Amino acid sequence: MKQLGTIHDPTFSPKPHTALDRFYLRFIKDERDLPFAYLIVKLTFTLIPLAVLLFLPFINGWLWALLATGYLVLNNLVFKGPYGLMLHCTSHRPLFKPEYKWMNYHLTWVISLFFGQTPETYFSHHIGMHHPENNIDPDESSTMAYQRDSFRSFMAYFGDFFFFGIAELAAYLKKKNRIKLLYRALLGEFCFLAMVAVLCFVNLAATMVVFIIPFLIYRFVAMVGNFTQHAFVDANDPNNPYRNSITCINVKYNHKCWNDGYHISHHYRPAMHWTEHPSFFLKTADKYVQNQAIVFDGLDFLKVFYYLMNKRYDVLASHMVNINGAFRDEAEAIAVMRARTQRIAPVNIPKTLELA
Repeated sequence: MKQLGTIHDPTFSPKPHTALDRFYLRFIKDERDLPFAYLIVKLTFTLIPLAVLLFLPFINGWLWALLATGYLVLNNLVFKGPYGLMLHCTSHRPLFKPEYKWMNYHLTWVISLFFGQTPETYFSHHIGMHHPENNIDPDESSTMAYQRDSFRSFMAYFGDFFFFGIAELAAYLKKKNRIKLLYRALLGEFCFLAMVAVLCFVNLAATMVVFIIPFLIYRFVAMVGNFTQHAFVDANDPNNPYRNSITCINVKYNHKCWNDGYHISHHYRPAMHWTEHPSFFLKTADKYVQNQAIVFDGLDFLKVFYYLMNKRYDVLASHMVNINGAFRDEAEAIAVMRARTQRIAPVNIPKTLELA
């Protein structure tokens, strides 16, 4: 196990603004979000034009294949994480000033399309359901009812989300009388599907590369992320973010994806700015100790998922941070992890697919 040492994840340090910084600051609310402005511009003038090229009839043969490969690499290996987690941050804290709030539609109704993000669905799901319910039973994406160190169980979880997720979200929002979010989710989902259906008749190959493949990859990766973030849940206190979430520190992922590894503090304070999580983590270290919170140093969510699916609790324990002696030794840490991955039977299990 590791001791808590220096944290190298990104924080905010004021610096002189360039002329371009000052231009962007006219539109955005918080100077700490300047990286978002630059990412939006980069995506608008690189990824989207490349996608358009793939639909042009005179682009074909080896040139089309080259551009298609470049698009898939940029979309899924370079930009998908940073964009998806920028959307996450801006869902909790609006990026643009009130007078420019219409610019948010460029994020949700234009750029999102190219990453397989159906417009408005993410916001409705994440803000309208996941955080209010905090991964407990009413949350249709809750991990509690699944054996969380089983790949078979994960595939049941993913299958339920992929085939029935929008219907379950709609039923939840209707039950909670969140009608505006319900309409937004359904509108975004069906507009995306209709657009893809039409474009398949225009250029099937381009539609597959630009929209369908990113859509499939996004939905799978999103569920890997949520499953891992809430893989360790204490059955005796499942609504406690220190006992139903994990934190990953000192990983490149946090630099690329806006400190998304700090999932415990994110659920504790959902509106906290992404640059504040490392310092907040240090300030509240005693709460992590009290709750035997699971913190990994040097492992991101994908690596945690990989080792968890292979039941490599020894590797996971070697990367766990033993804050102020919260765990006696690795054996106790492994015992806690194993206990928190067990299926938790809720009062009602409305899931369509049963688990492993």
